[in-house]
Amino acid sequence: MISILIRITLSQKYFRLHIYMVYKSIFLALACIACQSLPAQQAIPTPDQLAWHELEFYWFIHFGPNTFTDKEWGHGDEPEDIFNPTDLDCKQWARLAKKSGAKGIILTAKHHDGFCLWPSEFSKHTVRESKWKDGKGDVVRELMLACREVGLKFGVYLSPWDRNHPQYGTPEYNAVYVNAMKELIDKYGPFFEFWWDGANGEGPNGKKQVYDFRLFEQTMRAKAPHTIVFSDIGPDTRWVGNESGIAGKTNWNYLDTAGFKRGLGAPSTDTLNMGNIYGKNWIPAECDVSIRPGWFYHKEEDDKVKTAEQLFDLYLKSVGRGANFLLNVPPDRRGRVNEVDSAMLIGFEKLKRESFSKNLALKSNKKGMQIGTAVVLAPSIADGNRGTFQTMKPGKNDGSIAIGAFTLQFAKATSINCISIYEDLTKGQQVISARLILQNGIDIVDDIDFTTIGRRRILTFPSHEVTQIRLVITAAKGAISIAEIEAYSINENLIEK
Repeated sequence: MISILIRITLSQKYFRLHIYMVYKSIFLALACIACQSLPAQQAIPTPDQLAWHELEFYWFIHFGPNTFTDKEWGHGDEPEDIFNPTDLDCKQWARLAKKSGAKGIILTAKHHDGFCLWPSEFSKHTVRESKWKDGKGDVVRELMLACREVGLKFGVYLSPWDRNHPQYGTPEYNAVYVNAMKELIDKYGPFFEFWWDGANGEGPNGKKQVYDFRLFEQTMRAKAPHTIVFSDIGPDTRWVGNESGIAGKTNWNYLDTAGFKRGLGAPSTDTLNMGNIYGKNWIPAECDVSIRPGWFYHKEEDDKVKTAEQLFDLYLKSVGRGANFLLNVPPDRRGRVNEVDSAMLIGFEKLKRESFSKNLALKSNKKGMQIGTAVVLAPSIADGNRGTFQTMKPGKNDGSIAIGAFTLQFAKATSINCISIYEDLTKGQQVISARLILQNGIDIVDDIDFTTIGRRRILTFPSHEVTQIRLVITAAKGAISIAEIEAYSINENLIEK
């Protein structure tokens, strides 16, 4: 009898110990998972990045020997005299860029062929060696002055790949590239953006270059700390992962760069298109695309220029998804923007201006915010001032996000088919998912699910008569800060079917 009791007691003891060990294992596992799921501390944009976000739309200009050889990637062995525009007019470029609504121009100061559009001291393949203006021309300077004259920002693209320079493919070339960067900054800066292409092919000696991007970046930060630097992985803005001008429907301004390189070692195109929800670095997307099939001018493409409507659609899919829109407009062999391109650009600006000139949300007589069951007035969400904002703070008890809604109430039914929403980026990017609920009285006339907002989210839909617009936040990473909600009635033909 005693032995039985001892065995029972020992069994209960081991059972309790076993249960304790199981619970302990589960607890440690859950704690481990929780630690792994906690996001790293995320950055917020610098003042320079915030200013860059506000630019929205600017031009790219590809111009050089390829313009005259009908190539896209020159081989670097083209004679300098091939570059000879007959009527170069950088003032025409700048005036048209301004009329199209662009805020700046980025020029290919040197493409992969190595030809420099300025008389560089660090190359013998430049405008100085060409017969254009008897070797005394300087495209970079002319465009810099033209941009200043009309109030445009100015930037440059400087390809690290150089298919002409004899030192390309040797350690010495990195110093050559750095010197060219310094020369551009000193003579033609300040630049609002500096473009690094990740392309890396063979030079004239048959070798590829091992780029010292760490040195390049250190040089840029020392010489031009306020210049936004573009590449696959920033450090300030990233490639969107395609050359179609389209950002992801989900688009985070955050990106993880650890373990990645520029060029072939970059993150996947899907990642570049969407960003990382919990990425450590603030590296927003820039959407580059050409108004023509090619990046350089080719006469046979004169009938393939994107229409004003196509450009407007790209604007919705770039700026309207929180990215910036970089549109390439290549001058022809005269050195002028072609008449066909010009007409489409002016048409695009007209569509954009007419579409967003009348913000109907300003007429909403009630502007409120709901957190749980509490409803408070929030006039700043539709006051026409994106410098004001309304914040939904985390809950007080358990630190969870207080999901709620922003509401605009109209005195009478109003026809709308486009909503534009802005997050206050000074506090980062927080909205993971949301719904746009449109009502006419008590009837829901449309219910649209979407994900990120970021700097700006533009949603279009069939026209509805509405008396109420509700932006319902369904998931967020932190305190939600909405700067503005705008409502428009745009041309039905501009809405994607």
